[in-house]
Amino acid sequence: MTGPMSSTPSPLPSDHRASLIDGKAFATALRQTIRQDVQDFRARHGITPGLAVVLVGNDPASEVYVRNKAIQTHHAGMRSFMHMLPESTSEQELLNLVERLNKDPEIHGILVQLPLPGGLDAGRVTNAILPEKDVDGLGVVNAGRLAVNQPGIVPCTPLGCLMLLRDQLGDMTGLHAVVIGCSNLVGKPLALLLLAEGCTVSIAHIHTRDTAALAREADILVVATGSRELVRGDWIKPGATVIDVGITRMQTPEGKSRLVGDVAFDEAVKVAGRITPVPGGVGPMTIACLLNNTLAAARMQVEGAGA
Repeated sequence: MTGPMSSTPSPLPSDHRASLIDGKAFATALRQTIRQDVQDFRARHGITPGLAVVLVGNDPASEVYVRNKAIQTHHAGMRSFMHMLPESTSEQELLNLVERLNKDPEIHGILVQLPLPGGLDAGRVTNAILPEKDVDGLGVVNAGRLAVNQPGIVPCTPLGCLMLLRDQLGDMTGLHAVVIGCSNLVGKPLALLLLAEGCTVSIAHIHTRDTAALAREADILVVATGSRELVRGDWIKPGATVIDVGITRMQTPEGKSRLVGDVAFDEAVKVAGRITPVPGGVGPMTIACLLNNTLAAARMQVEGAGA
C-alpha cells in the first residue's frame, strides 16, 4: 500500500501506463475469506446464512445476473432462495412476498432485483425489507445510518469500490475525491464512504457547470454515470486513481461487441496512476460484496453484531 499522493503530480514519462486495479483477483480472495467465515459461523451457531433473491419479469440480462448470484452464494457455503415472478405480478403480491421473507428465520438477506417492471414502486418495495435483511443497503434506514456514520449495511458496489481504494491507497486522509454521478445506488453512498475516510469530496452531476475541470482536481476520480466513455484522458489529473463503475456493451466497426466503461480507457491509462479496467474491475466486487453483506446480516441477526 502507498500513502496519500502529492497534490502536485510529477510529469509522466511518454511511455507511462497506469497500474491496473484487478477487481477480479480481489473479489476471488474476498469470496474465499467469506467462505471460511461462513464455515466458522455455521460451526458456532449451527445456522447457514440464507439469501433470498427476487426477480420480477423476464429480462434476460437480469436473469443471468440473478442466476450468477445464486451460484456464488452456494459456492460461499450459504443457502440461496430464488423467487422468479412473472411480469404481471402486482405490487401488493410483491410486498406480500417480501413480508413472508422478512418473517422467515432461514432468510438472513433479501434482495429484490432492480429495475422493477413499470407500475411497481421500487422505493416502497425496498423499504418494505427489514433493515437487518436489506443486503442491498438501499432502504432509508441503512441509507440514514450511512449518512450519520453509524453501523449498517452499505450498498454493494460502493462498498466494493471502497475496498479497492483502501487496498491501493491505504490512508486516504486529505485526498480530493471527485465522484461523477449522484445516484442512490452508487454516487451518494460512495461519497459518504469517502467522506468517512477523511477525503475532501466533490460530487458532479448533470447540472455541474464544468465537470471536466472539477475532475482534473481529483486525486481519486470515481465515475458512475452509465454514459459510455464520458470521461476523456484530458479530464484526469496525472497520477490520479480512477475507479470506473460504468459498463456498457457497444458495437465495434467489425460488427462485434465489447464492454466499455464510463471512462475512455485507452486515453485514461496514459494519464492515471491506477485505474480499474472494464470488465474485470468494479464488476466482480459487487457480487462478492453482496455475499459479504449477507454474512454480516446473519451476524447482526444471530449475534447482534454491527455490520
